[in-house]
This record gives sequence, C-alpha cells and structure tokens, in this order.
Amino acid sequence: MEVSLSTPIAEGRTAEIYEWSDGYVLKLFRDWCPQHWVDHESKVAHAITEAGIPTPAAGEIVEVNHRRGLVYERVTGISMLQDLNARPWMFLRHARALAELQAKINQLSIPGLQSYKAGLMFTIRRAPHLSDDLREKVLNYLVTLTDGEKVCHGDFHPGNVLMTPKGAVVIDWMTASSGNPWADVARTSMLLTIGAKSAGSQVKPMIRFLINLYHRTYLNHYLKLMPDRRNEFKQWMPVIAAARLDERIDLEWEALIGMVEQGLL
Repeated sequence: MEVSLSTPIAEGRTAEIYEWSDGYVLKLFRDWCPQHWVDHESKVAHAITEAGIPTPAAGEIVEVNHRRGLVYERVTGISMLQDLNARPWMFLRHARALAELQAKINQLSIPGLQSYKAGLMFTIRRAPHLSDDLREKVLNYLVTLTDGEKVCHGDFHPGNVLMTPKGAVVIDWMTASSGNPWADVARTSMLLTIGAKSAGSQVKPMIRFLINLYHRTYLNHYLKLMPDRRNEFKQWMPVIAAARLDERIDLEWEALIGMVEQGLL
C-alpha cells in the first residue's frame, strides 16, 4: 500500500522507525534488505515475547511504499546509549545493568532459532580483507569451538536497550540465534571496544579510559554472574572479529584483522 509517512522517529543501517497507529510503530526495512530478513525477525520477535524477555511486542508484517516492514508495540523511553550521553555519571550502573540483562537472555533456550555458529561460518566465508590463509585458519578454528543452544541476541549493546518506565527493554532481534553464550558476550565486548581501537590516537586518553572502564565493568559483572570456567570468552573473540569484517566498516578493518591474528596465536 502507498502511505504518506512522516519523518522517521529513529533509523539504523537496515531500517527506519515511523509512527504508525495509536500505540504502535512501524519498523520499515530499507529496500536493499532481503525479504526473508523481515520474516525471520517477525518469527524471532514473537518467540522472544512468548519466552518472557522484555521486548516490544511484534505485530503483523506489512508492505508500505514497496518496502516490507514490521509493526511493533510502541515503547516510551530512550536507549541506554542516549542515557549514557545525557548522564555519563551513570556509566558504571549501566555497565552492570547491561551485563545482568544479557545474562538473563543467555540462560534461555528457544527452539527453532538459527544456529549462531552456522551463521558465523557463512559470514566469515564472504568477509573482505581476510587472506585465504587467515580465512581458512579462522574457519578451522571455529569448528573446534563448543556450540550451544542458548539465546544469543547477536548485536547486544547499549544502543539496543531502551530505558522505559517499566524497566529495560531489548530491541532489534534480527540477528538473534541459538548458540554458545560466550559468542554473544564476545560480540558485545568487541562492539564496546572496536570504536576506540579503530580510532587509535584520535580518541582522547580520558575518553579511552572511560570506554575501557565501562567495558571492564560490564565484562567483570557478567563473569561474576556467569563464570567462564573454560575460558570460552577469549576463544570466541577472533571468530567474532572475523565475522565483523563482513559489515564492511572501513575504519575498523585493520583493528579487526589485528584481533583475529592475535586471537589465533
């Protein structure tokens, strides 16, 4: 259907968020996104809601202006990242809250989710900047890692956690899968540090210190809640870094290659 839409109230790499009917918003995927992405997110979103994870309830799939979208319950609040920018003195509390929320998610199992490990293999096979030799090493190494059947968000970071009057709500489940929780933690850890790593000397020492402190607080708190008895967190880091290359963020690739090489030593 053809609809006159207002200015997006939020947007990301894959979609824009628009006001929809009363109490709902429309997540309208960009025209380059494959149709099955919308179907997958709809399936996952309904399963996540039924599992009791705090997330906006998903409605129907719609086609608007020749683009596919997904209707969601409208949730009032700002992201944890926005709150960090507005109230930086809250960063230690937010780091611990991020760990607690992820630990709860990583203890759940939902039948029917795609395999995180299989998805990583597919992504690494097509990731740019990896030499043939390094790609083969990463893929062979990935085969040796322990798989799992726990819910992994796949893109868990402060920008995907909304602070609402009813508590924290997790959004953007398009990358959700079933796998080893330490792969999910490694992805979050990489996201919390890759910006500073890729920016190098462009990041002021004080900002780098605060980023590192936030990251250490998050990770230490998660490890307190979910002890890493087999040192699996570090084992997943080179794999997650290699997969990140397929997102083709030019400023990051040198830092990511370094993470891959260091992790395989």
